[in-house]
Amino acid sequence: MSQHKSGNAGELHQSAGKSNKDLTTAQGVTVADNQNWLKGGQRGPSLLEDQIAREKIFHFDHERIPERVVHARGYGAHGVFKLNESLKGYTRARILCEVGEETPVFVRFSTVAGSKGSADLARDVRGFAVKFYTREGNWDLVGNNIPVFFIQDAIKFPDLIHAVKPAPDRGFPQAQTAHDNFWDFISLTPESMHMVMWIMSDRTIPRSFRFMEGFGVHTFRLVNEEGRSHFVKFHWKPRLGMQSVVWNEALKLNGMEPDFHRRDLWEAIEAGNYPQWDLGVQIFDQEFADSFDFDVLDATKIIPEEQVPVRTIGTLTLNGNARNFFAETEQVAFCTQNIVPGIDHSNDPLLQGRNFSYLDTQLKRLGGPNFTHIPVNAPRCPFHNYQRDGHMTMEVPEGRVNYEPNSWDEKDGVRENPQTGFTSFAESLGGEKARIRADSFADHYSQARQFYCSQTDTEQQHIQDALVFELSKVQRTQIRQRMVSHLLNIDRKLARHVADGLGLDKLPAKTEPAVAPRNDLSPSDALSILKSQPDTFKGRKLGILIAEGTDDALLSAFIKAAKDAGAQVETVAPQVEGAILSNGKKHPADQLIDGGPSVVYDAVALLLQDQAAEKLCHSKPCLDFLSDAYAHKKFIAYSAGCRPLMAKLGLDKHRDKGLQLAENSRDAERFMDSCKALRFWQRS
Repeated sequence: MSQHKSGNAGELHQSAGKSNKDLTTAQGVTVADNQNWLKGGQRGPSLLEDQIAREKIFHFDHERIPERVVHARGYGAHGVFKLNESLKGYTRARILCEVGEETPVFVRFSTVAGSKGSADLARDVRGFAVKFYTREGNWDLVGNNIPVFFIQDAIKFPDLIHAVKPAPDRGFPQAQTAHDNFWDFISLTPESMHMVMWIMSDRTIPRSFRFMEGFGVHTFRLVNEEGRSHFVKFHWKPRLGMQSVVWNEALKLNGMEPDFHRRDLWEAIEAGNYPQWDLGVQIFDQEFADSFDFDVLDATKIIPEEQVPVRTIGTLTLNGNARNFFAETEQVAFCTQNIVPGIDHSNDPLLQGRNFSYLDTQLKRLGGPNFTHIPVNAPRCPFHNYQRDGHMTMEVPEGRVNYEPNSWDEKDGVRENPQTGFTSFAESLGGEKARIRADSFADHYSQARQFYCSQTDTEQQHIQDALVFELSKVQRTQIRQRMVSHLLNIDRKLARHVADGLGLDKLPAKTEPAVAPRNDLSPSDALSILKSQPDTFKGRKLGILIAEGTDDALLSAFIKAAKDAGAQVETVAPQVEGAILSNGKKHPADQLIDGGPSVVYDAVALLLQDQAAEKLCHSKPCLDFLSDAYAHKKFIAYSAGCRPLMAKLGLDKHRDKGLQLAENSRDAERFMDSCKALRFWQRS
């Protein structure tokens, strides 16, 4: 028997044995497994015939017009990649073989969750996508500043992003994960627990794009001339070292300067302070993959650098800002499928889904199949094919031939080339066709614990505080309890701290893991920002507060010491026109005190004489300049005349080595040397 009911959406056909609560495709077919893409064997490739996964991803890719569904908030720059060490024994890709080869690139950094109009300092993963215009075609290394991801199978990507985006009924919150939908999904998805540790760490509130690491995330293959394959993971290591802001700074920066990261990159490149990253690779063979504690095809796992060291092979330099934001940064189209001969994909199920999804997304966002005609997307090597017509065709092919093989242009026509053309690695495949997740993907907590235990006490405190803050925005107690029950599998003290911070009456029962977490994984210093400090203030910014009567010699000494350290300097004053110094000359200001708070600087110096300091004791922006710098654990230099201001805030009674009296050029040099530590974390 069947029933027909009329409704606003047309007729509903209810079949016997089918529940209204069944998850179905858009065609009304009940879905049996919404967790796994159809695969050829337990660890085999994801199959294109999976109509359920393809329909789901297809619909998801076309949900936003014209803004990117994810990574909408982005900023790009031009640059060059230079190879310093050849990988010729591992790959035939010329870009990785020919030492000294310089390859033009376009790089786009981004946040994931927010819209184009969101702020730069949201707590979020940062995209780190590089388009190499190689002599063999375009290679897109589309990564993040975090080496793992939330999910293991691409079929779950629409669910993840739906959960992280603003709630569909109310349209908020924007560009943040501090809400019920996200944490409800995460608390029901144990495979996300490793990523949770990363996104609650300082990695998701970077000080600058210039101070971020980047990762290819997935395991790829390198294939040499003989057809032999090795696995590879790609890493970008910033020459200036890593650095993040603290959460209170991020909140204030978003309100004061929502374009903070954009402006920072633009100004650095315009000033000729070109950001650089070293490209590193972790190369390993099948034997290592088989013996490794976790599955190398699992995108929620890393290979610790202590087990497979990162080998530095080249340098990326960003030396040119985008000439037009829309034409280049907005229209650049990255696709993980874009690889060159000598580089190949692995069977990572998340990567396999991205290969399908990214191309489909660009078709919708950029209007059709000819988005490769847009200059920022076009190869810079010779390219020839018989692809014709379509929306927004920008080339005018001549002649009658638009197919291959043909006999019209046998002499000069383009043909396939088995010798130099792209060939996939000849991997043996087998296994039953099934929707399945490999058992080797089942350990969801061990590496999460390893990451947490690798952090310094300060960084662990930040993770604890981040979890309390995020989960405090969740309205449903059961979601908060579920998250704490997962944390018990990672670290009991962490779970206890979060539970106490949320005010839970008692600890919930521990989530039953699919695989018992391991406690014997060694900490990895490479996972910690603070254990990888750069010991330099180069590329950072010093803010100097001046006012009427500031000692001109002391100001000059600080400016010189900062520039000698490779830092940028800005002067801040009560009036934007500047201040008359002790020599009777006016020194222009870069910022009005109201528009140049200490949160935009990495260290500050207050060079005031007594009368000006007394006057500024009544200036809230000035008091905030000093109190915020102190609260954010920045190094602070102050002249003797600043004592009234220090006393006003009680800092004359809480002095530490991060607060330094400066009276001459030697003090300025000593202060800048201290600033190499970037923060005075010992401050209570």
